[in-house]
This record gives sequence, C-alpha cells and structure tokens, in this order.
Amino acid sequence: MKKEILSILVLWLACCCMQAQSIAVVPQPSEITSTSAPVILKNGKEIKVYITPEAQLEKAYISDLLQEMRLSPVYVSKNKKAQLVLEMKPGVTGNPEEYLLNIGPKEKNPIHIQAETEAGLRYAMQTLRQLVYEQNGAVCFPGCKIKDIPAFSWRAFMLDESRHFHGMAIVKNLLDEMARLKMNTFHWHLVDDPGWRIEIKKYPLLTKIGSKRDFSHREITPAGWDSIHSERTYYTQDEIREIIQYAAIRGIRIIPEIEVPGHASASIAAYPWLGTSSRKEDKPVWGDLYQVTDPKVEQFLQDVLSEVVALFPSKIVHIGGDEAGFVHWQNDKDITAFMKANNLPTCSDLQLWAINRASAFLASKGCKMIGWNEITGDNIRNEQHVEASKSEKLAAGTIVQFWDGEVSLVNKAIQKGYDVVNSNRLFTYLDYPYDAIPLDKAYSFNPIPENLPANVSNKILGTGCQMWGEFTPTPERIYFQTFPRIAAYAECGWTENSKKDYKDFCKRMQKIQQIWDKKGYINTQPLYK
Repeated sequence: MKKEILSILVLWLACCCMQAQSIAVVPQPSEITSTSAPVILKNGKEIKVYITPEAQLEKAYISDLLQEMRLSPVYVSKNKKAQLVLEMKPGVTGNPEEYLLNIGPKEKNPIHIQAETEAGLRYAMQTLRQLVYEQNGAVCFPGCKIKDIPAFSWRAFMLDESRHFHGMAIVKNLLDEMARLKMNTFHWHLVDDPGWRIEIKKYPLLTKIGSKRDFSHREITPAGWDSIHSERTYYTQDEIREIIQYAAIRGIRIIPEIEVPGHASASIAAYPWLGTSSRKEDKPVWGDLYQVTDPKVEQFLQDVLSEVVALFPSKIVHIGGDEAGFVHWQNDKDITAFMKANNLPTCSDLQLWAINRASAFLASKGCKMIGWNEITGDNIRNEQHVEASKSEKLAAGTIVQFWDGEVSLVNKAIQKGYDVVNSNRLFTYLDYPYDAIPLDKAYSFNPIPENLPANVSNKILGTGCQMWGEFTPTPERIYFQTFPRIAAYAECGWTENSKKDYKDFCKRMQKIQQIWDKKGYINTQPLYK
C-alpha cells in the first residue's frame, strides 16, 4: 500500500514539474492562468464525457481527438461524474468563437469547457489537444484557466486547385491542420485559366473539356487543351458535399471562388461563345474575358452561380475579379458600343457593372460576394486608362480582399464603407519562396495597416494566406510551402498583435513541429531564423 501511495506521489510530482513547460499553445490564447496541480489520467483509461444536448458536435470527431490523447471516451447523460464537460451556454462569453477552459483536479469536473457556440467548444478541444502530455505512462493536463477569443473572425487558408488538381485526400489533410490551428475559412480556388475543377450539371463541357488542360502554367497554347493526364481532374458535386461536411465537423466553412470576368480560359475553351476574341475565331484564345454584355453569357454565369450556391452553405462566394486583360474588351466593337451607350468610360467601369450584376444575383440567393481588390475599380498597378470613373461604384456589402497595390488602398476601401480581408501578397503568399517570406516575416504580418483609424479597425475582418498553384505540381510541394508558415498566419489571425512574440512562438511550435515531422509535412526547409 505504501509503495502504491509513493508511486502516485512520485507521478504527481513529476507531472507538476512537467506542467510548467507544457502550457504551450498555437495560436497563443488571450489569457492563461496557471494553477497548482495537473489533472492526471492513466494512459488508455476511460474518460467520462458530458456534452450539453444543445451542442451539435460530431461525437466521432471528439472521440478521435481524445483517442489521439490516448484516452477512451465514454459519453454520459449527466455531468455530475464527468471528467470532461463541454457546455454550450448562451451568454457565457459574449462572442460566438470565445471559450473558457478550466483544468483542475479538485474541480467537480476536472476539465470543464464553456462556450456560446459549437465553434468555441471545438477550439477548446484543439487547445486541449496541444496541452496534453505524458509522464511516466500517465496522461496529464496542466492545471490552468484559459479565456480565449480570436482577434479576427476571418482566418483563412486558400488552395488553388485550378492550376494543379490534388484531390480529396490532400484537401482533407489541409483541413485537419487548419482545425488544429483554429482557422475557420477554407478559400477554394476551383476555377482559373488552366482548369475548371467543379462539376456543373447544366454545362457538362466545363469539366469534360475545361478540366482537361495541361497542368503546366507556362507555354499553354490554344491548341493545348487536351491534358496528357488520363485521370479525372475535377470534383463531382457529391465529392464537394463530402468535403463540405468534413470541414463543417471541424468548424471550417468553405468559400468557393468562381472567377469573373478574367481567368476564364478553361470555361471559354469549353464554350467559345462565352468569350470575346474566342467567339470571333470560334476557338479558345488564351487570356480571353467573358463577353459580359451578352445576355446569354450572363445567364451562363447565373446558372453556374446557382449550382454553386446550392452546394456551399457558407453563403459567401468569391467572384475573383483580378488581372482582367482588358485588351480583349477594347478590341471588341460590340463591347465598346455597349460601354458608350451605357456611359461606361473605362473597362474598369464595365467590370464593375458586370460584377455588381453578379452581386445582385447572389444577393437574391441570400449570398454575399467577395473579390480581389481590383473589384473596387481602383488603379492598383499605376496602369493607364484602367481606373473606374464615378459612373460605377462597387455594390454595398461586398467584401474586398486586398492582395496587391499600395496598402493605402485598404484604407480607401474602408473609407468607401467596405469590409476588408487583408491578404497582402508581400506577406501572405505561400507560393513565394522562403527567401522572400521567411517564417519571421510571415509572423510579423499585422492585418490592420498602419495609419488606419482605430474607430474603423473593425472593418478589417481578418486575413487569409494563399497557396497558389503555378509551381506546386505535387502534394509534397504544397506541404513544403505551407508548413510551418501556416501556423504563423493562424496566430496573426487569432492573437492580438500586441501579444505576439516571435521567439515565444518558436518555442510553442515544438510540439506541432514534431507532429508535422511525423506526417512528412516539414522535412527539409529551415524552420526558424
């Protein structure tokens, strides 16, 4: 008996010594208070779990997380004897993503989580997942109280699958790591010049032809539409639904991107009448734009958006709007005549006109529109004759995603009344090499620009990091470019800028780094400077 008591005491002391160094979470929580003693559970032991009936959580996923911690969950109908309680309680925090986590061996429920919504409960489980540690065969959780709330409501990762298609398994792997880091938005770039990757029932040639592009980004000719790859390189609508459900279980919404009016070569390859130059030549012309003044083309776009909206429950659609090659419109007599008749002095005005019509259509479906910052009509690259006149103004309620141009354009968009997602390419583009954006530079990014008045800082919804696909032909290359920088962006989105500390971040990354090492996500690049 004495030996057993002594063993327990030794184990308790060992766990207490470990807990000081075990409170390491990425992204850094808002408030952490360390208490005196850890919660100790035997490895493989059952853990009684109580989830309030109001919380619509997927128990299978919660079980997976607990089993990863080497615990066997048993779900109970009352919280009295539960060792882990997930309590959804209206009014407990005041923010839908905030959570409270209390860990203490003397508590009625040793691990008690409270949140207003399922989102907060999920985030707390991700925190618990990082807090767990093993000591002498026991599963331990450091005694602490955590109050945690994200700095921004929009914390996104974008994957470009138009240029290189990767498939469901890779997407699910990325969603798993987004969930670990409390990122809540998967921006899915499914449509671009090199390929159309989403099944549209009404227009089957979009995938029959538009997905069969050569994957290479360089030297694509109009004659090169047939891919050398024999496998299917697009998602069926059933596969889309499966991925949406997979993401939802992890608390992640998916925002699809359907590019208008440029980056449309894949769809125009399938239906040349959609383009301007292409319809004249009756064959696809690289870099062509939609003939947006043609009612038949507008109907096509509405049909596509209708199927997309029906698939994605996020009620937000990314419309693209970037890098439109206006020369195709400038050389089209029908378009220039339409512009003159409708008082649209520049092609930027015409783009605004077309995008506003798409916005109105999405609004009729209960959806909001987001687009790259060209959609404001501003001249972001100091080009001649591209800035919109005052005849057209971007529809109210549109979200502007800043990626290029002077940072002052963020302030300008906010002054016009728009919400902004700050994805400054000089800090957030994951396809850029590590020499251009090393980890410390990624971590330094502040979504709120300097000189933005404090009273409008809430117009910055958050940030997104972008994994563009020009030079990522393999999953290994995606992982190489993404990890570990995605963790830096997650902390930029979650943690208040004033509480960020790069050296501390690197220390806290050790456990996640080990996980990513085992998964093969990081193996050759230098991680920290």
